[in-house]
Amino acid sequence: MTTATDTGLLDFPFSPRGDRLPDEVPSLLRDRPVTRVRTIAGDVAWLVSSHALCKQVLEDDRFSLKETSAPGVPRQYALTIPPEVVNNMGNITGAGLRRAVMRAINPKAHADWMERYAGQLADRMLAEGAPADLRRDFTVPYSTGLHCRLLGIPMEDADRLYRSLHVAFMNSPRPIPAAALNWDRDIAYMKGRLDDPDTTGLMGELAGLRGTPEYAHVSDEMFATVGVTMFGAGVISVMGALTMMCVTLLLDHEVRDRLAAEPGLIPTAVDELLRVNLSIADGLPRIALDDIRLGDVTVRRGELVLVLVEAANHDPDQYDDPRAIRLERPNAGTHLSFGGGGHYCPATALGKKHAEVALRVLLDRMPRLDLAVPVEQLVWRTGFMKRVPERLPVRW
Repeated sequence: MTTATDTGLLDFPFSPRGDRLPDEVPSLLRDRPVTRVRTIAGDVAWLVSSHALCKQVLEDDRFSLKETSAPGVPRQYALTIPPEVVNNMGNITGAGLRRAVMRAINPKAHADWMERYAGQLADRMLAEGAPADLRRDFTVPYSTGLHCRLLGIPMEDADRLYRSLHVAFMNSPRPIPAAALNWDRDIAYMKGRLDDPDTTGLMGELAGLRGTPEYAHVSDEMFATVGVTMFGAGVISVMGALTMMCVTLLLDHEVRDRLAAEPGLIPTAVDELLRVNLSIADGLPRIALDDIRLGDVTVRRGELVLVLVEAANHDPDQYDDPRAIRLERPNAGTHLSFGGGGHYCPATALGKKHAEVALRVLLDRMPRLDLAVPVEQLVWRTGFMKRVPERLPVRW
């Protein structure tokens, strides 16, 4: 049995490339599904890679997300948000705001808008002519626009909020002063939206709850935090995943051409594209609350565990020929791209619909979508998202 006293650490995260699985993953899945790594913060963690063990960690409440922000615990990287915000959905539920949030992210409430806006963005790119900047002109405005709509804030404010995300989702071994400045600025902005009688959507609903007896315990800071975290986590997740889906189609013409010819496959194909998607570069962090057996190792109380979603999604014990994109793969929906257990992403249905609409619109308007520059110039990893650069030129 391996214990935390063993030596021989891997440095984590691995390759900066976002267009191919890191070279370390196949051997980890085969030989060391739980192994020790050293994080960029200089701390030791257990890296979990197999689908079964990743699922076990995500579904076992003894592996805590909340405790990853506690003082003195081993860290994957420095916090760029206030520690109390790490357990955001838990805080939202504790404040009695979960029902309002779930109403706001219901995909049925936004489906028609997504169709119209995605079409407008695609038509604008076509009118301006190739090459287009797919990220700047489509995936970013489509994602930020959706979150402005569900929050009920002006679309013209999307850029100022989006600029904060480049720092908020940056990995660093030490705290970043700009992160605190951005956070305070964005919290002040959301407090202002609460005071504006023209605010609609989720922020308008939260404004209506202020001062009522049932919500007297909820501060303006908490209401504003809901808005800031919904925008930040939502935009970076759906934009990153959608951008990498587009990169997949740009690189795999066979898959692209089939989806263009058979758009009815797109809803089921979204799960498979999410499975092979390499937009989550780092591990999902948890702190063990007890001594827990995980595969062939014993994880001790207080140790950091990192769930490597990208490895789990490419586990040959779970997926036959995992690197192949099979648009009709029967178990594609078992991927862990939205997490699992108590922290399973509540916006899963909205995220899938967001991607489905975008892919259908892009393939309808631009069925011969293609790269205008070599992929090596496009894809790398920064922060915990494997991102493409601000400019992602394409031609059709």
